[in-house]
Amino acid sequence: MEIKRVTEAEIIQEAMIWGDSLTQEAQNQLISNLQKAISEQGIPGAIEFCNVNALPILTELGKVYSVQLKRASNRARNSADLPTDEERPILEAYEYNAENGIKSDPNIQKFENGEVLLYTKPITIPSGMCLNCHGEPEKEISKETLVKLDQLYPSDRARGHKVGDLRGMWSVRIPKKEVVKRL
Repeated sequence: MEIKRVTEAEIIQEAMIWGDSLTQEAQNQLISNLQKAISEQGIPGAIEFCNVNALPILTELGKVYSVQLKRASNRARNSADLPTDEERPILEAYEYNAENGIKSDPNIQKFENGEVLLYTKPITIPSGMCLNCHGEPEKEISKETLVKLDQLYPSDRARGHKVGDLRGMWSVRIPKKEVVKRL
């Protein structure tokens, strides 16, 4: 085994690249599974699919890469997506930027004496398809879909969005040692 000296800057750079790759892979998995569920079961059936499968998809992907991967939002549909104390100020900064027309970029923060890197990236509503579940009730969200949302998510706050709105953020807790293994 060869010992290689890496700098903190190289570790942060690799964590940024990896965080972007992980969140893109997660987004692709969620969207492809969601599109399949919509084509097979319609939008109300896809909501049921998300209710049962979205978190396990992210958990499984996190296990594969030895990271913790989640979405966080102050307007969460699922209470598991509420921000942690570590995530809240970062999410609030993304919200401030969105409200003030300031571009938000992915971010890395250090926690646990620098042994854990928290990669975050804003999530925006990319297309009108998302408004079928996250748009205006009875305008973009059908009555049938609203019934299913109310049934599965009684505390749902993830409605009333428009294309381009900030929906929340990706949050990836990456152990520094896992980044070093990649270098």
